[in-house]
Amino acid sequence: MDEQKSLQKVIPVKIEEEMKRSYIDYAMSVIVGRALPDVRDGLKPVHRRVLYGMYELGNTHDKPYKKSARVVGDVMGKYHPHGDMAIYDTIVRMVQDFSLRYPLIDGQGNFGSIDGDGAAAMRYTEIRLARIADEMLADLDKETVDFIPNFDESLKEPVVLPAKLPNLLINGSSGIAVGMATNIPPHNLAEVIDGTVAVIDNPEISPLELLNYVKGPDFPTGAIIYGREGIKEAYLTGRGAIKIRAVAEITQEGGKDVIIVTELPYQVNKAKLIEDIANLVRDKKIEGISDLRDESDRDGMRIVIELKKSANGRVILNQLYRHTQMEVSFGVNNLALVDNQPMTLSLKQAIEHYIRHRQDVVTRRSQFELKKAQAREHILAGLLVALDNIDDFVDILRKSASADDAKAIFMSKYGLSDEQSKAILDMRLRGLTALERKKVEDERAEQLKLIDYLKEVLASPQKVLDIIKKELLELKEKYGDERRTRIVESEGEILDEDLIPRETVVVTISNTGYIKRQPLDTYRTQRRGGMGVMGMETKDEDFVVDVFAASTHDNLLFFTNKGRVYSLKVYEIPVASRQSRGKAIVNLLTLLPSESITAMIPIKEFDDGHYLMMCTREGIVKKTPLSAFKNIRSTGIMAIKLDEGDELISVKMTNGGQEVLIATRDGKANRFHESEVRSMGRQAAGVIGIRLAEKDRVVGMEVLSEGASILTVCENGFGKRTPVSEYTPHHRGGQGMINIKTTLRNGGVVAVASVTEDDQILLVTRDGIMMRIKVKDVSEIGRNTQGVKIITLKSEDDAVVAVAKLASEKKEEEI
Repeated sequence: MDEQKSLQKVIPVKIEEEMKRSYIDYAMSVIVGRALPDVRDGLKPVHRRVLYGMYELGNTHDKPYKKSARVVGDVMGKYHPHGDMAIYDTIVRMVQDFSLRYPLIDGQGNFGSIDGDGAAAMRYTEIRLARIADEMLADLDKETVDFIPNFDESLKEPVVLPAKLPNLLINGSSGIAVGMATNIPPHNLAEVIDGTVAVIDNPEISPLELLNYVKGPDFPTGAIIYGREGIKEAYLTGRGAIKIRAVAEITQEGGKDVIIVTELPYQVNKAKLIEDIANLVRDKKIEGISDLRDESDRDGMRIVIELKKSANGRVILNQLYRHTQMEVSFGVNNLALVDNQPMTLSLKQAIEHYIRHRQDVVTRRSQFELKKAQAREHILAGLLVALDNIDDFVDILRKSASADDAKAIFMSKYGLSDEQSKAILDMRLRGLTALERKKVEDERAEQLKLIDYLKEVLASPQKVLDIIKKELLELKEKYGDERRTRIVESEGEILDEDLIPRETVVVTISNTGYIKRQPLDTYRTQRRGGMGVMGMETKDEDFVVDVFAASTHDNLLFFTNKGRVYSLKVYEIPVASRQSRGKAIVNLLTLLPSESITAMIPIKEFDDGHYLMMCTREGIVKKTPLSAFKNIRSTGIMAIKLDEGDELISVKMTNGGQEVLIATRDGKANRFHESEVRSMGRQAAGVIGIRLAEKDRVVGMEVLSEGASILTVCENGFGKRTPVSEYTPHHRGGQGMINIKTTLRNGGVVAVASVTEDDQILLVTRDGIMMRIKVKDVSEIGRNTQGVKIITLKSEDDAVVAVAKLASEKKEEEI
């Protein structure tokens, strides 16, 4: 029976519905009770409870400091039954002058620093309300706001503070709720009050006009807001991104540029910033900084960045803005609680909600004061009746058996109320003097005047607005200060290239992926003899595969086997001496795992008259206008969509009217005109360039030119050179014709290259043997042949694995 009864108490619930209901309850609890500020006083519950707890404790600005631990305990025990550190962290933030534009708590002791140092333990620090916080709590005792029971219903706490100050805007707020977040920047008190007064004077003022009063956020750490578009968007829609830059000055010391940083963007950790700059210098992402030190003291911030003599201060500063938190984007999200509902607010809406709150507060205050004045006037009127009939009142008192009897006679004979009768009974003898009578008459006249005024206020919404306006202007006079954050017009991003002179340099690339640049005159001066590698002294395993002259403002495109393309400006390539190999290209690009560079092309201008022809290992070709690669992110972009298992192996630049030759490992070659490949976008996959036999694959693609020949090298060391004229033009997608016989003697084709007699090639074998030969030493013979021996392999297991065309002497002479 008992079991049956217990079973009847089990209520079946669907888990999805229970989870949905419980999660919504939790989410709303976080949104309303923890993470989002109220639009009226700009405070979250924990902030409000701290301020009210200190107010109740008498911990005001004109009283001595109290230990933080005492305040934390009081707030936790009475109003906020959560972790003590949550409350103390709130107090710490309200003390920090680099966190709040107008700190609401006055602290004594260590409350942390802009370097990210934590505050001292609450038992060591002392606090009291800041003077400005009094304006948040003023009139709290005049029934201006509703009170609700605290968590255990033993006390009452305010739902919202009266908030004479527009705290939501002047101090801002940030918080992460469930599914939403708020990030409201701080503002200048004088500007916000001017804007609020403007809305009071003209409720129909346009949001754009309001921007003439509230210029933009005003951060406690100063800095510079770069551009007004983000401010405009944030103020009109409630959302926007504002770019903030550190204040830095370039000065000269000892013939070198020195960058002095005196202000940082809001919420940027100075120590972390210095560490990040040091890491960038160590990783050589920023070159030209010789020393870095923090000279900040109690007089202000001062970060000193010393530069090398060869460094350009404006370029380094621009790089610091780009790569560090010396420039940050503040994402504005004006989300606040309006009637306990989260709403994204424009600037004008936030001001309007604040004005409505103050109308309610002033109205309720006036009602309270009217009630109080009427009660006092009522008492004074009774006292005057007694004074006018003092002899009779004294006689009644003398004859009455008790005070209650006398009170009853007063009430019945003169029509006095209970309160008036009590006041008469409590009146002292000195009140009978003429002077005291005059005081009562004057006070009653004042109370009557006050009553008339308060009735007028309550009868006129305009008078309520006038009071709000008057009080705001008084606060502006009392607490207004100069703007700290400067706003400058954006002239477009200053790019490094705008600061770098245009000059011709020589770029050298080695087979092991090292790259460097040298001034053209230095290259010519230092160049001397040697087999085509005059620009770089290489180690045994290194050789120069390309050398070319380019402007510092030219682009270099790097294509990878995964079909992505990366870009570098020539000025971003490090300058290196003739003896140096330069820097590994992989250290200059943000390559994905397992990506390797398969092609590199210098670009002077991204025009529509040139194309990039791409070829994959599986014989797919694709032609894309050069202009499609104008804007390449630092993380690279897609150049060609590859099938699974395929790789991009070659990329060449064409002018739209050239011919292409694709060669395969099994000795086939297909020559066709590039017009057979239609122009496609970057995301396209391409079309078939050559149809491959089973297990065959493409080893190379060349753009043909008059007078050139095709050099073909096989893995067993054999090869040949064949005039381009012997390759009959075919159509795209065909099987092609025989390029070389891939017999057992020859092995498969390793590489093809379009060469002239002035070129040199270098062959590399599996065993690490290298051999450099002149192209003119390789016989020029027909297509359908086996070729001649180019390199003798020393073992049966050895094979040619790579062929590179070296930079020719003629090419270097032309440079």
